[in-house]
Amino acid sequence: MNDNALGRFLRARRERVRPEEVGLPVTGRRRVPGLRREELALLAGISAEYYLRLEQGRDRNPSATVLDALARVLLLDDEATAYLHALAGPGPRRRPRRPRPESVPPGIHQLMMGAWSATPIVVLNRYMDVLAANPLAEALSPVYTVGTNTIGAAFLDEGLRALYANREEMTVRAVAGLRALIGPETGDPRVVRLVHELSTRSEEFRRLWARHDVSPGGHGASRLNHPVVGTLDLSYDRLTVPGTDGQLLVVHHAPPGSESAGKLARLHETVMRSSDAATGAQR
Repeated sequence: MNDNALGRFLRARRERVRPEEVGLPVTGRRRVPGLRREELALLAGISAEYYLRLEQGRDRNPSATVLDALARVLLLDDEATAYLHALAGPGPRRRPRRPRPESVPPGIHQLMMGAWSATPIVVLNRYMDVLAANPLAEALSPVYTVGTNTIGAAFLDEGLRALYANREEMTVRAVAGLRALIGPETGDPRVVRLVHELSTRSEEFRRLWARHDVSPGGHGASRLNHPVVGTLDLSYDRLTVPGTDGQLLVVHHAPPGSESAGKLARLHETVMRSSDAATGAQR
């Protein structure tokens, strides 16, 4: 992977903006998808030659004013705009990380297994590996097993296609979330290996990664065809774990009194009975 992350992002997002979306007339047949370079440059108030240097990686220090102008024309939201600024930040900014063991703060782990045990909760690191999961989360989905890379499983585990009814929507969010988590550190060796493996093994991932969507995905919804309790409509929220290197606490929940809340409670009862039975067998 070369180090022109800014150029790749600009080109990918330029190709997704239709001329009519930014007030340009569409006449005749266009040979390129989205905006032409010179159209984007004109609308952003910069020269076409300067924009070409940015996209080709020959100039990597655009001003904040230029970046904001490009973001406006590219129709970027706040998260994608912040990501654009981060990509163009002063270097060196992508110093390789040293692999080191990660652990969940003891207090968080205790709450997950105790007071919060009736709620499916997992902790992910910035690469979307499962660092911790309580028994209810493990019962909810096999992807929530410690050591599993959730984004890898989303694209490579065929069993999840039957479990998640809205799988395609979730994979779009997952890829955008991964970009948000890694930020401008696209040269991180672990990121390079992960993206290479998934790009090689999954055409779907390769297509979504090329879109350069960026979203922290703080909340969302999932629909599961659960083998024990049937259809579950759940919401989830992702919360940053303070004092960690980008760990996320992912909490699944259903509206109080809803059918899904009742099913989730039954699943929890099943988990507790299994745990009690296992404890009894060990005595």
